[in-house]
Amino acid sequence: MSPRSITILGSTGSVGRSTVALLDAAAPGEFIVTALVAGRDAAGLAEQARRLRPRIAVLADEAAAPALEAALAGSGIRWACGRDAVLQAAALPADWTMAAIVGAAGLEPTLAALARGGTLALANKESLVCAGHLVLAAAAASGATLLTVDSEHNAIFQALDSRDPSVIEKLIITASGGPFRLASLEEMRAATPEQAVRHPVWSMGAKISVDSATMMNKGLELIEAARIFPVPEERIEILVHPQSTVHGMVQYADGSVLAQLGTPDMRTPIAHALAWPRRMRADVPRLDLVALGRLEFYAPDPQRFPALRLARQALQAGAGATTILNAANEVAVELFLARRLGFLDIAAVVEATLDALGSPEIPALGDVLVLDAASRRHAAAEAGRRAL
Repeated sequence: MSPRSITILGSTGSVGRSTVALLDAAAPGEFIVTALVAGRDAAGLAEQARRLRPRIAVLADEAAAPALEAALAGSGIRWACGRDAVLQAAALPADWTMAAIVGAAGLEPTLAALARGGTLALANKESLVCAGHLVLAAAAASGATLLTVDSEHNAIFQALDSRDPSVIEKLIITASGGPFRLASLEEMRAATPEQAVRHPVWSMGAKISVDSATMMNKGLELIEAARIFPVPEERIEILVHPQSTVHGMVQYADGSVLAQLGTPDMRTPIAHALAWPRRMRADVPRLDLVALGRLEFYAPDPQRFPALRLARQALQAGAGATTILNAANEVAVELFLARRLGFLDIAAVVEATLDALGSPEIPALGDVLVLDAASRRHAAAEAGRRAL
């Protein structure tokens, strides 16, 4: 079997690093790397490039060009910087692409990768949230295979029998509950960025960790699930599961519930997507059910986690509402991390932006980008009125 060619978009982020770790552990000659793309971490990208020897290493941040050039000096590895370089690298022929650039910034590279076919492993849920119709249309046009790498969606994919959608009663997405699962509203109101990013189970980047703390990540996953699985929004349930062992479940018409279990380690769903339709070995801790002892499930508290309601409302509104939701959330989270907005104000800013901008039509990429920018401006202004 010939080596599988790989591109990683977002290689220095948490998902990207996990993907690199799997490539490092793979048998010699099993994979070859076409491109590594990162944001601004020149040292981290150069270290990965020296190990994996890609055709090209790219940073999105043009200001980091001198640092990347110095870090790769003498290696013989091609490098480039800037938006155009990112899109060109994403479009290079590759059998398998990891799309792990965080936020709406990952949309255009994801579309560029989908346009040339192959298999795309999607860890950037925001692309499906803010422009799901464009992502799915691009995959269909090129014949690309779209696999989701979020642990929850990957779990559902493994448990799902999609031959007859009529026998699927509901999908169940699990959530750890984040660091504030048992906190009071007063404690959440006073929460600091350090507390919000201190996830009790998973090791993730700052933005995703804050989304977990607000449970907006589950709202985004709800939208993503409704767009990639043959089940409407009202039959997708979210349950808090503190052990983070059951990652997703499918309930069928005969009463069966199929669940995918595993230790909370992103290398497992990435390995599933990397080897699909086969399986590969991943050096992750094995699940010990005796040591685990119990599995708990709770309904999320809608008062303390309004982001779930906002995500459902945006999905029901359709058109550009989910684009607005995602953009406003990204702005609000960034301002919270900068200590310019309170934790509970994150959802409030998102709701106010949704109320103001409605759900305009976004038929093309240009319309998505215009609405995304307008949403960010409105969210920033709304946050300014609530500034600490």
